[in-house]
Amino acid sequence: MKYLVTAVCLCLAGCSSLLPRGNHAVAGPWQSFDDAQQAFDKIAPYQTRVADLKGLGLDPVSTPNITLLNYSDVVIRFVPSPAINPDTLDTGVRDCIQAQTACRGFEIDQKHIKRTRTGNFWPDFLNFRRQTDVTGWQFKGTLLIKDDVVVYKLIGGQPMIREVEYSRNPLGPLQGIGESTVRSMF
Repeated sequence: MKYLVTAVCLCLAGCSSLLPRGNHAVAGPWQSFDDAQQAFDKIAPYQTRVADLKGLGLDPVSTPNITLLNYSDVVIRFVPSPAINPDTLDTGVRDCIQAQTACRGFEIDQKHIKRTRTGNFWPDFLNFRRQTDVTGWQFKGTLLIKDDVVVYKLIGGQPMIREVEYSRNPLGPLQGIGESTVRSMF
């Protein structure tokens, strides 16, 4: 009996490795938020040309997850209301909007999110208690281009994501039975 208890304890000690793990990564040229920010820091409005962006990994033809913005998209993003005075906009935005169809933009959205379930295997497996640690980063950048020259850049995002998702179900695997029974009746 003593050996059986010891064997069961040893088996259960490694059960946390059986918990699900996941990654959500958007393909792109950078491995971290800092890499993306350093690339954007090399972009100088009214100096950097579209050809220079390719060297920084910002080519919408070969780099995934770059959204192309046309003139209408730019106007909607930067002048969402007629109450906004165009004279208060950044010079680059104003120049791009005044150029109309010669204005376009790139919107970059890259992220790397890692989800790791932590805790004891059995309460998680039986749906009594689940905890998921979420870590990673998200980078968002916008470039406005007029006549193949970058005239405006904007950087945003989350350099560090740290979240904990926790759920507790006192009835464990029986928790959702009532809901599914009521739905199947109607």
